[in-house]
Amino acid sequence: MSEINSSPENKSSEKNIPSHFIRQIISDDNLSGKWEKRVHTRFPPEPNGYLHIGHAKSICLNFGMAAENNGLCNLRFDDSNPAKEDIEYVESIEEDVRWLGFDWDNRMYYASDYFDQLYEYAEQLVRMGKAYVCELSSEEVRKYRGSLTQSGINSPYRCRTIEENLDLFRRMKAGEFPDGSKTLRAKIDMTSPNINMRDPAIYRIKHVSHHQTGDKWCIYPMYDFTHCVSDSIERITHSICTLEFEDHRPLYDWFLDELNAYHPQQIEFARLNLTYTMMSKRKLLELVNLGIVSGWDDPRMPTICGLRRRGYTPEAIRQFAEMIGVSKKESMVDIGVLEYCIREDLNKRANRAMAVINPLKVIIENYDDSIDDELDATNNPENLEAGTRKIKFSKEIYIERDDFMENPPKKFYRLAPGREVRLRYAYFISCKDVIKDENGEITALICNYDPASRGGSSPDGRKVQGTIHWVSATHSEKIETRLYNQLFTKEDLSNIEEGKDYKDYLNPESMQLVNIYAEPMLKNAKAGDRFQFERLGYFCVDSKDSSENKPVYNRIVGLRDSWAKIQRKAE
Repeated sequence: MSEINSSPENKSSEKNIPSHFIRQIISDDNLSGKWEKRVHTRFPPEPNGYLHIGHAKSICLNFGMAAENNGLCNLRFDDSNPAKEDIEYVESIEEDVRWLGFDWDNRMYYASDYFDQLYEYAEQLVRMGKAYVCELSSEEVRKYRGSLTQSGINSPYRCRTIEENLDLFRRMKAGEFPDGSKTLRAKIDMTSPNINMRDPAIYRIKHVSHHQTGDKWCIYPMYDFTHCVSDSIERITHSICTLEFEDHRPLYDWFLDELNAYHPQQIEFARLNLTYTMMSKRKLLELVNLGIVSGWDDPRMPTICGLRRRGYTPEAIRQFAEMIGVSKKESMVDIGVLEYCIREDLNKRANRAMAVINPLKVIIENYDDSIDDELDATNNPENLEAGTRKIKFSKEIYIERDDFMENPPKKFYRLAPGREVRLRYAYFISCKDVIKDENGEITALICNYDPASRGGSSPDGRKVQGTIHWVSATHSEKIETRLYNQLFTKEDLSNIEEGKDYKDYLNPESMQLVNIYAEPMLKNAKAGDRFQFERLGYFCVDSKDSSENKPVYNRIVGLRDSWAKIQRKAE
């Protein structure tokens, strides 16, 4: 794996969007008139799990390239392995693609829509002497295939006649043989340096009911055969897929050339690798099945539905996909880039609020609590149209425990004995005394306030260096909150040490449940509402566990932006 990529690709001066090689290929094709200046892509997920952030990159690329060129993009489910598929996954994929902001109009297809045509093409290969029925077991097939340094060996069934192969293949279709007993294989070259060309399987027997075709079929086509034929039928121009299919491209071309079918261009790009993030759908399913996470939509999961529930916006994810760009080179993207994108988006749209996670009581000794004191607070300084709100002040307030130190170091600018700070939107206060329990733990602070500093400024012009947030102890609400961190402690989960399992790197502190003290208006927020809790981070009302007047808040991301700091330092 190459070094971590923590910066976006260079911007195109013409369109102010990142340039990449696929965009260039399509531009060149349009200039040359190839494909009659059509651009027709597709997003072809397997419905065997929920989509994750890596799929989001592919969705944005396929639908985005089509939209940029006034083209079309299909949504096509590669449903050729019913043993691992479910309609639940189909519906979740539809929801995720729509949520990201893309639409396929009336062009949603299934590979199973083409099963009849795929079968006819398979018979055509048999009649051409380009395919045969093989009875080797899966273990024997692996043995006969050879290795990267050793050629394969022809199957003993490779010399069957066309008539015998047709008969056996039709009997496979009729259900005469048990699972695993026979496969239809392409007859290519067992000595090819590309293992994918060593007589790959085209069809296998699976007596499994299909979520779309029911029990019509007991043989199902393999991915490599299904993929290229489906692209051909749909008259795709640019078949965009991830880099692991580069070695499969000769097989893609072979099938379509032998069948004399319409032939799209397959283009491969490097898949997304993200620090501290598991990108294997199989392992994500294992986390769900083992109960390590609460489900596919657990806010710690990198699934699109997990990110949505956590509070990510589709705009932030689309921006992330653009920033990281597209290349042929494998790299690891710093998760800070994704977090930067959600901060940038929510900074403009999320209203502010004040909440205290680790409260320390402050008693303002000289404050008259009989006063009905309401202060004006700005909802969003980045969007003045969001207006202002009223917040209540009182004799007793809560501040963050970390905002006070009894013996502060030199550059600690928050509250300390004898020191004055500004309360956000409110007054200057100074610490007069510290109250401790019998164990010496600080339980409260005795402070004075300056009534002339209402609104956070003093008429005599004196300045204070620190501003801290607070909530009224009298008027605040206690709200359940989940503080999320990365699910894994290892930066590169694609490189697991020998003898270790990826689950050995699970973060025991990936979620903390805390009750916070917050402004009362946060009690009435609806599922999906997002706020910036000042100085703490961005939070979203959970869409699953919240109820009326009892919201549960998920922390989307903290305010600390290490990636942006890296960028500024680099510049």
